[in-house]
Amino acid sequence: MNSIVPEQAAPEVRTLAERVFHELQDAIVRGELEPGSKITEPGLSKAYGISRGPLREAMRRLESHRLIERVPHVGARVVKLSMKELLELFDVREALESMAARLAAEHMSTEEIAGLRKVLALHEQQADLKSGEAYYQREGDLDFHYRIVLGSHNRMLMTMLCDDLYYLVRLYRTQFSASGSRPHRAFVEHHRIVDAIEAGDAELAELLMRRHVSASRANVVDRYATTLKQQAEAAS
Repeated sequence: MNSIVPEQAAPEVRTLAERVFHELQDAIVRGELEPGSKITEPGLSKAYGISRGPLREAMRRLESHRLIERVPHVGARVVKLSMKELLELFDVREALESMAARLAAEHMSTEEIAGLRKVLALHEQQADLKSGEAYYQREGDLDFHYRIVLGSHNRMLMTMLCDDLYYLVRLYRTQFSASGSRPHRAFVEHHRIVDAIEAGDAELAELLMRRHVSASRANVVDRYATTLKQQAEAAS
């Protein structure tokens, strides 16, 4: 915290920074701030009606979560992975999340599984999923994949998937999920994974999660290629 901020104002500043962090994070994940787009403190300060101090704190958090990056002679911009980087990210997801599903089948309690079912019930009521437009999951405990990783009870996996890579994975998982029948298919796949976990079938849970992430990967590749084609046509 900047030392010029009075001590009594610190909680309010932290609250502002927290609010702006979540608003910017959602805007990035939803694609309202497009990958690769330049962002400036004056522009964001005006858009969100806050002073530079809380905004800088929020931007530092976004940078630590790999959602924005600072480019020499350009400034801050929303992260944009190359196709190679994107595929590498999904390869890591497939390996680690399938492991998490296997461990979840071995370790999740009845209460944890009930909580997972409740999350899916909430998702089912979402307007975007009902219309087939997208399958947006809020972060943390309202995120199906996050709950699976917690259910693995493996601290190393939690660190890698719920901290180090979480926001970057969530960004691309969300933005490329809105394609044809993929939102509904992904939701059905989630239910099948929970069924396997509840049955204690570790091998099946691992297999279903691997297939689920692999299908998402294939969808991302297709959407990414389509986006690049559209950009090239618009530029020509």
